Amino acid sequence: MSWFDRLRAGRTPPSPSVTEQLAAASAAARGGDHAAALAIWGPLAREGVTRAQSNVGACFAEGLGVERDLALAVRWLSLAAEAGDPIGQRNLATLHFRGEGVARDDGRAAALYRAAAEQGDAAAQDMLSWMLVEDGALFDPAEARLWAQRAAEQGVAAAMTRLGMLHHNALGVARDPAEAVRWWCLAAGRGEPDAQAMLGAAYHLGTGVAKDPVQALAWLMRGTAGGSALAEALARRPLPEATP
Repeated sequence: MSWFDRLRAGRTPPSPSVTEQLAAASAAARGGDHAAALAIWGPLAREGVTRAQSNVGACFAEGLGVERDLALAVRWLSLAAEAGDPIGQRNLATLHFRGEGVARDDGRAAALYRAAAEQGDAAAQDMLSWMLVEDGALFDPAEARLWAQRAAEQGVAAAMTRLGMLHHNALGVARDPAEAVRWWCLAAGRGEPDAQAMLGAAYHLGTGVAKDPVQALAWLMRGTAGGSALAEALARRPLPEATP
């Protein structure tokens, strides 16, 4: 064996790339083995890999593979968020929104959700849209529709339901029952219970769609089975009749 062959035989194989390590950790987490995932994410997080920092923070926030520790969750998520990681921004926003590990601060939560939403994070877009409708201090239905539209384009059914409600209630847009039903149909087909409830109500009333009591009952039953409190409330009492 030549000196070159001996050198090549003793060569240390290259270490997996960061991308490969993150993929392996994600696969472990999807399989429910968060301890194995953390064994990979932990060293990467200490090396400054922002996505690993975000994932470590999320594990501490939810107690996945490690004892729940909100102080450490905030520490790691803050590092990731400050470095611009959208998942870290969204997860830190959730802690601010819930008041877990930090004082509740809807304004700070909205700012972090917006930062993640602007980077295309669908879950952040959906949550920001919800806050802009439900939080009186932040109320802005026009912007809420913008973010709901972007989340819906990424397949978020809850955002589709919200778009239907905005069109139904004329929030930030002219009232359009047919457009409301269109969005509810899309969301209901994806199994979104509240959309199923509203679609059932629309079929019952003949609002935005031809009146159909059979379809109304079917969609209300689906919404109820899916856990929609709205569907249960509608099913318990007679719905008003639409006026001509």
